[in-house]
Amino acid sequence: MSVLEDATLAIHVVAGFAALFAGLGAIVTTKGGRRHRRAGRIFVAGMTIVAVTSLVLFVFDPSPGRTFLALVAVFSYYFVFSGDRVLSRKRPTDRPGTVDWVAVGLLTVAGSGLLVMGAYLLLAGDGFATVMLVFGAAGAGFGLRDIRAFRRARAESREWFFEHIGRMGGGYIATVTAFSSVNFEFLPMVVAWLWPTVVGTPLIFLTIRKYKRGTSAGTATSAD
Repeated sequence: MSVLEDATLAIHVVAGFAALFAGLGAIVTTKGGRRHRRAGRIFVAGMTIVAVTSLVLFVFDPSPGRTFLALVAVFSYYFVFSGDRVLSRKRPTDRPGTVDWVAVGLLTVAGSGLLVMGAYLLLAGDGFATVMLVFGAAGAGFGLRDIRAFRRARAESREWFFEHIGRMGGGYIATVTAFSSVNFEFLPMVVAWLWPTVVGTPLIFLTIRKYKRGTSAGTATSAD
């Protein structure tokens, strides 16, 4: 690798670790509090750098492996980006902007690309096809879901809050997945890539359900 590519990779790794710890900080601190907001800003900044450097690394080496990682970077960053952007649409009448439409379009394309790559590997008998198909289905599925949501005339009350939790949680799952895939060599490759999704998704669902129950009982507090 060139010096510039080495430097890009180093920045990518440092930003990934910053996002990993900041995301955990945002999870364990009080929602809406100063520490939560500060950790959240660091998490978003770290994930932004991770996504950008992933695309730069792809430019240096547009191999199939780097292509997969670039598509995963777009897929992962969308959750963080949209989770942050939804805070600007707290009122039911607030509408998505051009940047939201561009982002969801990129997500849908990335998800479709992962599905195509996964199908190709599946036909070739490669076990890693499972990972690509799972990520591809999630990316394309969320893209189409958000396109439908963007076209609605109005959003539901406090929908932004639940979307913020779910999307930031999804972004953190992506961060843990990246760490696991690189460092947990003792696990089978497919398990190392998918266990954060299997464990994290139900936790996000339960967290959102807890806040929805609190809202319906009139005990939910404002956050963010």
